[in-house]
Amino acid sequence: MAFLRPLVLCVVYIALSAGLIEFNKFLMNPGRFPHAMALTCIHMASTFLLCNTFYWIRPDFYPTMQQTKGKRMQLLVWFCPLAVLFAVGLFCSNQAYIYCSPAFLQFMKEGNVVLVFSLSCLVGLQYCTRARFVNIVWILAGASMAVSGQVHFVMTGFVFQLVSQFGECGKNVMGDWMMKSHLKLDALTYTMFLSPMCLVVLVIGAAVTWKAEILTDLAAWWMYIVPNACLAFVMNVTVSLLIKECSAFAFILAGLVKDAFIVALGANILGETVVGQQYTGFVVCLSGVFFWSYSRIDPRAPLVQLFQKATCSVHEEEKTPLAKAQERKDEVAPLLPKNVA
Repeated sequence: MAFLRPLVLCVVYIALSAGLIEFNKFLMNPGRFPHAMALTCIHMASTFLLCNTFYWIRPDFYPTMQQTKGKRMQLLVWFCPLAVLFAVGLFCSNQAYIYCSPAFLQFMKEGNVVLVFSLSCLVGLQYCTRARFVNIVWILAGASMAVSGQVHFVMTGFVFQLVSQFGECGKNVMGDWMMKSHLKLDALTYTMFLSPMCLVVLVIGAAVTWKAEILTDLAAWWMYIVPNACLAFVMNVTVSLLIKECSAFAFILAGLVKDAFIVALGANILGETVVGQQYTGFVVCLSGVFFWSYSRIDPRAPLVQLFQKATCSVHEEEKTPLAKAQERKDEVAPLLPKNVA
C-alpha cells in the first residue's frame, strides 16, 4: 500500500493541472483577460493569502513551521532564487497561451524530462550512464518530432514556453534538493515561504507591464478569475506535496501523462489541429518515458539488461555524477540555521 499515496497524488495533480491549463487558456483569450503577468500575480496573491489563512485556522497542517521560528528571514533568503524561477515559469507559461494551443505546449513540455534530468545531475540527485543518455535522446527525438509537426507555428509562443520550462524545471529540481537535503519542510510550509517571495517578484513585473485595461477586464471577469486563483493555490500545494513525496523526476513523469490527456482532450473535444507527425512523435516520446520508468522500477529486468548491453552501459559501476550531492551539502550546511540544516 506504500505506492497508493504517490499514485493518488499523481492522479490529483493530473486532474488539477489539466483543468488549470484549460481554464488559463480560456481566460487568456484576447476578449477576456489576456494579461499574463496580472493573472499570475493574482494566482500567487491567492496562494499567499490562503496559506496564511489555513495556518491561522489549522497550524497542525504545518508540522515543520515550529522549527523555523527565529530563522524565517534567513529561510526567505534561501527562497529568493526559487521565487525568481517560479515567477518566470508561471508568467511565460501563461503568456504562451496567447500564441499557441494547449496541445502544442504539451508537446513542448516533453523536453522537461531532459531539462530535469540534466539539472538533477548537476546537483547530484541523479547520475548519467550511457543507457540513460540514449534513453534521453529517444525521448527528446519524439518530442522534437511532435513540436516540428505543428501546423500553425508561432516563434514568440515557442520562446515563451521554452523560457517557462527552464524556470519550472529549475524551480522543481532546486525545491527537491532543498526539501530533501537541507530544509526538510512539509508541503504547506514550503509553499508558505515560497509564495511571498514569488509574489514580490511578480508585483514588480506587474508594475512594469501595467495597462489601464487590466482593471476593466478584472471587473468584467472576476467571477471566473477568483475560482481560477483558488485552483492555482490547490495546484501549487499539490505540486509541492508530490515533489516531496516522490521526486522532481516523478513529478515530470506524472506531467507527461497529464500532457497526453490534454492532447487527447484538445484534439477530440476542443477541435485543436493535431497532425499525424505530432501523434507519432508523441507516441515515440511517451514510449521512451515509460521505458525509463520501467528501468527504474525493475533495473534487473531482461529487457532493461539487453538495452544496457546494447548501449555498452554497466548498471552498477558506470555512475558518472556531474556534481556530488554530499560535497554540496557539506559546503552549504554551515550556512544554514542549525534547526534547518
